[in-house]
Amino acid sequence: MLNEKTARGIGDARVEIAYETLGNPAYPAVLLITGLTARMDYWPAGFLQALLDRRLRVICFDNRDAGHSMHLDHPPSPDLLLARAGNHSSAFNNLSNMASDTVRILDFLGIDSAHVVGTSMGSAIAQVMALEYPGRVRSLTSMMPTAGDMSTRQMHSETKAALLEKEEITTRESSIERAVRTAPIIRSPAYPTAPAKLARVAGLARSQDNDQGAIGRQAVALIAPEDRVDKLGNIAIPTLIMHGPQDTVCNVSGGRATAAAIPGAEHVLIEGMGHDLAPGLWGSIADYIATMVYRSESVRFRRRRTAQRSYYALRHSRS
Repeated sequence: MLNEKTARGIGDARVEIAYETLGNPAYPAVLLITGLTARMDYWPAGFLQALLDRRLRVICFDNRDAGHSMHLDHPPSPDLLLARAGNHSSAFNNLSNMASDTVRILDFLGIDSAHVVGTSMGSAIAQVMALEYPGRVRSLTSMMPTAGDMSTRQMHSETKAALLEKEEITTRESSIERAVRTAPIIRSPAYPTAPAKLARVAGLARSQDNDQGAIGRQAVALIAPEDRVDKLGNIAIPTLIMHGPQDTVCNVSGGRATAAAIPGAEHVLIEGMGHDLAPGLWGSIADYIATMVYRSESVRFRRRRTAQRSYYALRHSRS
């Protein structure tokens, strides 16, 4: 479904970002931001189609250091242990410059503002985008989020052991085997994905993007920022928080903390959802996003009409 293009020389580091747009340009624009090292095809074709069916224009892209976007393998080498201890000297990327990339994509496409949807690390980028570029974000949907507080995003011990185990992933076959083996721990237990499909996606990712260092670079970027809880109180746009109680990667407490920190945020818990976009959830998630988008558009329209009436009433009173 995706037929990616490249936006060249954008952002603070003049990076090249691979992107794709889908749908009618007259429809509200929805910018999708993926998680840690995920490519834009993380978004399943069926999910994208569900958004298009709801009269939305979709923009997908590969974050810097992922997929076909520019990989910034500059020194220093990422050091996760130092970063967790509070020393961020090895962070070449950070959430602010990744958020800057998203804004430059909108500039490149001639879009003044968009409805922003982020998942996992992408939800952190989306939050920073809303904080640092409030005029460019019409609504914020944060899926599987955290608020930057390390105490509320702890990974389940079994998941941590599975994801952080020291094993050599040197071949396409070992990548596929690991993806299939860890799926029951990470993914939505009520909506399992067939092993054959997992193997196909993992094999494609391995063949098209095999930069092992990018994992560390993006992970340090995610760890490096300070707690965002106090700053999130400054977000004044319609906000939706979506999380699954069965998410063992980003604990559901992270979603609760994010929803509590953003004034007026709507908080939705989807039973049976883990840390993925399972096919059985595509329709309901698309419904939540579309409802948020069109509710926000309605609010913007009413405010614009009120401002216009006030302007004309003032002119009439002076004439």
